[in-house]
Amino acid sequence: MRFNNILRNIILEQGRYEILKKTYAEPKKKGDKVKPSRMSVEDLNKIVLADPTTRRDGEKIKKAGTYTNWLVKNFLKLEPEADYGTPQFKGEMSRLQELFFEDLYKTTEDLQKFDRFKNQLDVEIRDINKLTFNTLYQAVKDFDLTKATTTKSERKSAKTHPGGEEVYDGQKWKVIKIEDQGELGKEAACFYGGNQKETRWCTSAPGLSYFNNYIKNGPLYVLIDKTDENVGEVSGLPKHRYQFHFPSNQFMDIHDSQIDLVDFLSKNEDGLKEFFKPEFMEGLTDQEGTSISVEYPRDSSSKFIALYGFEEFFKQLPKNLERLDFVKSDRGYGSASKDSTFSVNLPKEIGEFKNLNALHLQGIVNKLPKELGNLQNLVFLSLPNNPNLTELPKELANLKNLQVINLKDSDNVKIPDEIENKEGLHIFR
Repeated sequence: MRFNNILRNIILEQGRYEILKKTYAEPKKKGDKVKPSRMSVEDLNKIVLADPTTRRDGEKIKKAGTYTNWLVKNFLKLEPEADYGTPQFKGEMSRLQELFFEDLYKTTEDLQKFDRFKNQLDVEIRDINKLTFNTLYQAVKDFDLTKATTTKSERKSAKTHPGGEEVYDGQKWKVIKIEDQGELGKEAACFYGGNQKETRWCTSAPGLSYFNNYIKNGPLYVLIDKTDENVGEVSGLPKHRYQFHFPSNQFMDIHDSQIDLVDFLSKNEDGLKEFFKPEFMEGLTDQEGTSISVEYPRDSSSKFIALYGFEEFFKQLPKNLERLDFVKSDRGYGSASKDSTFSVNLPKEIGEFKNLNALHLQGIVNKLPKELGNLQNLVFLSLPNNPNLTELPKELANLKNLQVINLKDSDNVKIPDEIENKEGLHIFR
């Protein structure tokens, strides 16, 4: 190759990355205004290095790969369900981006398979730009980059790992609990996840730290279908299995796709619904155990309510509770999200929470009990967007510490004179 051609190729290789950086990771100046970049240089570098066709020297990028643009575009397509500009939007976007990078190594392996076996795929799915992360995985999941190093009989003999404890054994399901936060727990997560050869759980990826990120917040549960006769290449365990992590509200099948947990446990007759009941409430409160926040039907406590009922949820609340926030969201996941008419009569047991100083109930209340008048420490009562609520119990006038009642968008509420005339009380409508 002539020297001029070599030089031209070097310039083109370096230029591709520089164009990407200028396009996506540098702010744009237009007149006196500066438009922020669409991503950081650090994030762009992570994406470029995740492309298996990228030419690199260690962590130094020599040439951005064939699939980098596709990866970047998928990153930029991340879209939270919350309304743009709200605090929830920012939090959800941050979480979506974290999950994107957490799972990026899986896409790297999928791209390796795609690049190697593309000619064996149907013609209509050979164009990477027509695929999503999920459809890419579905297209290549049956291809294997490695060969099995054990015999089938050897794989069948590997059934347990000392880093996991068998905590449930039913007719169909066996449950393994992993809570060791050290190397033994990590090895168990890798074993029961098949070292990423039998599942796509990031916690089972050898050499990566995702296990540590999850286990520090609570145990992992692996559910193994005892009736499945097909065994994994690594563990020798039945291939049909799930992994649950309640603190992060993640309930995954072997493809690392979220299952509808309410539907799964409701239909299951193996006793799993009762077995997992305590886990739903674990971690519901803050560290002091005095504050609870529920966003129905989006969080794990919402799943508890969908499975066991609101009254049972209420019985589980700690008696030293100081703040309760219960908000009904327009968005949700799975079976619980279908219950758009969810509303309750607040139980009279609310009067037993003597330490309660803030109560926020949005979009769920039909009726309030007179026992609210027992909450002498209540300072803030917020009842917005409750169209079915028609009156406040007059006993609220007896609360000497009550300073604020928020009734915004609860237009049908009648306020008793005793409350309307209470000195030092501010009512917002």
